[in-house]
Amino acid sequence: MKLKKVKNSKSPVYELISTLVIALVLAGAIRTILFQPFWIPTGSMKPNLLVGDFLFVNKFSYGFSRYSCPFSICPIRDRIFFSEPKRGDIVVFRHPKSGKDYIKRVIGLPGDKVRLLEGKLYINESMLVRQELPDFIEIKLEQGAMKTIPQCANEPVPFGDENCYKYQSLEQLDNGKSYKILDLGQNIGDNTPDFIIGEGEYFFLGDNRDNSLDSRFDRQFGGVGLVPKEYLIGKASLILFSSSGSSIFYFWTWRKDRFFKVIR
Repeated sequence: MKLKKVKNSKSPVYELISTLVIALVLAGAIRTILFQPFWIPTGSMKPNLLVGDFLFVNKFSYGFSRYSCPFSICPIRDRIFFSEPKRGDIVVFRHPKSGKDYIKRVIGLPGDKVRLLEGKLYINESMLVRQELPDFIEIKLEQGAMKTIPQCANEPVPFGDENCYKYQSLEQLDNGKSYKILDLGQNIGDNTPDFIIGEGEYFFLGDNRDNSLDSRFDRQFGGVGLVPKEYLIGKASLILFSSSGSSIFYFWTWRKDRFFKVIR
């Protein structure tokens, strides 16, 4: 008996649309479960993260919770830790009061005592080593979609001037990790009381020290205070690309030196 060949009733257009839908669903699932894209809107993490950096956050760096994995995917209510954040990690977390996503550097771990004195950072009574670097210089123009204007240590600086600078240093932690920080010399948050970091809490600082509302400042004044571990989303791991324009879609403004840059 000769079998008849059954024609495929599905058109090429249908097959293409089906493939695209499946791809989008898979991409959405990967984004929801494993990674979260994050766009840097302000300059609080300069010079290490710039306004317009588009990066990936590894949501399983430390574990997962209702902020890093929704209930519909992960039926849990409490954070399950795989590992603890390390001092010096750049982390995305949910602001405990406003609910907005923030990105800062972990400085204080549970059990630590942290304070700043005349701009110098002390952890458990030891002052961190700091090496002065050449000034960080940029153009005083609107940056990113929020059109933020950079602050300058040499104010007054005319709008559009190419000589807007900040003091730059290399700060080294007790674990050997080092990173660049900026300062305007304005004494903003340069002197703090002792912060005793409780169990399950973390102390965060922005690398742009005079332009960051971080753990130095109470939440009622716009800061983040000490951040409980359940608000952590994940570790910033990779800059995919970076735009110096007002939109990440303006590809002609993408910075050529920041494609696939590992965040350290």
